[in-house]
Amino acid sequence: MTKTPKRPAAGLPDKDTLIAFLREAGEAQKADIARAFGLKGVERRQMREMLKTLEAEGALGKRGRKGFSEAGALPPVGVADVVDRDADGELYVELVKGGEDAPRALLLPDREGKSPAPGVGDRLLVKFARGAEGWEARLVKRLDAGTNRVLGVIRKSARETRVEPVDKRSKDVLLIPSAQAGDLRDGDLVLASIEKGDHRYGPKRGKILERIGREDDPRAASIIAIHAHGLPTGFSEQVEREAEDQALPTLKGREDLREIPFITIDPADARDHDDAVYAQRDEDPKNEGGWVVWVAIADVAAYVRPNSALDREARDKGNSTYFPDRVEPMLPEVLSNGLCSLKQGENRACLAVRMIFDKDGRKTGHKFLRGLMRSHAKLSYEQAQSAIDGPEKGGGQDDVTGPIMDAILYPLWNAYSTMLKGRERRSPLAIESPERKVLMDPGGGIGAIEPRKSLEAHRLIEEMMIQANVCAAETLEKARTPLIYRVHEAPSQEKIFNLADFLHTIAMPWNKGETPNTRRFNKLLDETRDGPHAEVVNEVVLRTQMQAIYSPENVGHFGLHLERYAHFTSPIRRYSDLIVHRGLIRGLNLGSDGLTDREIAELAAIAEQVTTTERRSMAAERDAMDRYIAAFLEDHVGATFAGRITGVTRFGLFVRLDETGADGLVPVSTLGSEYFTHDDRAHALVGERTGKRFTLGRRVEVKLMEATPVTGGLVLEMISEPDPRDPNAPAPRYGIRGRGGDGPPKRGAKRPGGPKPPKGGRPSGGLKGVRKGKRR
Repeated sequence: MTKTPKRPAAGLPDKDTLIAFLREAGEAQKADIARAFGLKGVERRQMREMLKTLEAEGALGKRGRKGFSEAGALPPVGVADVVDRDADGELYVELVKGGEDAPRALLLPDREGKSPAPGVGDRLLVKFARGAEGWEARLVKRLDAGTNRVLGVIRKSARETRVEPVDKRSKDVLLIPSAQAGDLRDGDLVLASIEKGDHRYGPKRGKILERIGREDDPRAASIIAIHAHGLPTGFSEQVEREAEDQALPTLKGREDLREIPFITIDPADARDHDDAVYAQRDEDPKNEGGWVVWVAIADVAAYVRPNSALDREARDKGNSTYFPDRVEPMLPEVLSNGLCSLKQGENRACLAVRMIFDKDGRKTGHKFLRGLMRSHAKLSYEQAQSAIDGPEKGGGQDDVTGPIMDAILYPLWNAYSTMLKGRERRSPLAIESPERKVLMDPGGGIGAIEPRKSLEAHRLIEEMMIQANVCAAETLEKARTPLIYRVHEAPSQEKIFNLADFLHTIAMPWNKGETPNTRRFNKLLDETRDGPHAEVVNEVVLRTQMQAIYSPENVGHFGLHLERYAHFTSPIRRYSDLIVHRGLIRGLNLGSDGLTDREIAELAAIAEQVTTTERRSMAAERDAMDRYIAAFLEDHVGATFAGRITGVTRFGLFVRLDETGADGLVPVSTLGSEYFTHDDRAHALVGERTGKRFTLGRRVEVKLMEATPVTGGLVLEMISEPDPRDPNAPAPRYGIRGRGGDGPPKRGAKRPGGPKPPKGGRPSGGLKGVRKGKRR
């Protein structure tokens, strides 16, 4: 593909004219040059001689078999390999079959932000252009999506060097040539590519692309997750310069909110504080018993301007990603932990919303403004909760002073109590999602794994943030300014049918024909909350829900039971919120740095991009957690643990351990001496001869057989006996049979008793593989 330059004057060109033509065209073959200049006969032969001379002088370079280009030039469009990553995280590409003189080019993201971040070893289609500091390559699309790359660990022996993949689903063990193996050490974490060739026999051949760490590094879990999921890391020098060049905020174009006693309430280890709150009784006599609630959010849009280097890299990252030992932030530290962080006692630019609630918790009005604020106190969730609880509930004021209690905390809690009336009337989904956190010790190892506490202070901040997000969506709709919504669709009919089938197995009624709504789900959760099936029903209801996404089209938020909802409250760590901030600035005429026409045209692409980056981060965080837990349990192989069956599949049972929240697999082949068949309707593995069963949600005891930190895999052995046959259970609907401990029957052997699975029966994965999260 070449661009067509304007037609030059006819006749044999001189050398400078020919070079200028090739510079504009990018590359051209001899026939193209002759046609462009109208050359025939003798002039064609003279042109060919001129090309030979210019090539010998080093002024031209070959492109492919017949093409020519200016020396050191690249074609307008070409296929390139990602060959290097510098210290700032920038990627560089080389043109495939570009010749020895083809330069490297700095890789830029695609303009629409649709493609996930590539990595070293990926093959891409790119557009080349000369930039101010050299050649640049703009990503068009990925051609192989990294399928030829393997992230793995070096295993060396006296005879060979191999790369064993860290992805437990991958079978691509690579053999590394001895010429490359000399500098490698056993246990090195590497990125390797699969070399082309005939791999039908023996291991595939590999080439080392990058050494990224050590298997025994306490931080290896995060390093592996970052590289395995292609998370962009670090910032370019240009972005760091832009961040450092920002000035302290002033009152110009802002309202002075510094006398309002805002406070921040965050996790104890938080370094970036992007939201602050304050509440006071409404003095309007027409709203007796009502409250005014303020939510102030860091004004990131004042520092990250559209299409700046800061903006482009923030969009590429999409969001911050959080690991137990580190954060990969969306913005450089000078902003995320500095100018954009609402630090106690320091002036900060903010975008604030003043909300009014009546005595019944109904929001009756709101107003956005751009201001200058100063946080009056920084509290952790635990500090705030302990102060409110007081000594009579086992708490205490700690270092929370009396004035803060009387002027700030008590009003906040009283306002929240009023807002709860509106929340209860709305009836959002009341699913319980227990989470675990990894505590690192001073040496970088794993100190402990413990449940993450759920406090009333968490719920207070969550409800105030939800209401601020609703206000943002309502305001932008009223101003007729396009926006990115946070949408959550109602469960699909198939999911509802599966839920009803399962509930039938535990004698809980559910009408398949009724329209799903949050009140119905909450009624089910309430009815089972104190019974033996409470945990499994909570889990099944959670897995019945769809995933929330970003979209310029509004379909409402099912889980929160809201007609319109947008993310506004975390612009330091989510690009979606920054876009909503810019929309408010544009729609309310709050400055010149609002949403641009170009961004409005690209909203669909931005929404798709930030949805993709969010899921990428969620997957990376989940994988890192699995690896940290496996490393923590590695010294406990052989120990027994209590747990609960959280997934039933044809190949085994997933069991979540009570102590750590870890998920491990009990392979079906280890369950006993008979065949166990997967009944997907009952979510059970059923013995075909005895009818004994292991069902979803059952409490069990297991032994830890394997813990592999590099893959995050846990293999368990079932100690508990299966439940006896249930004479009242409905006729099972079989999926694909699992293989028991005796193996498959010999040819001609009589099949063990039990119903025969239907021909062409649909295999079912049960309810496995869905993780918890609170990204509303």
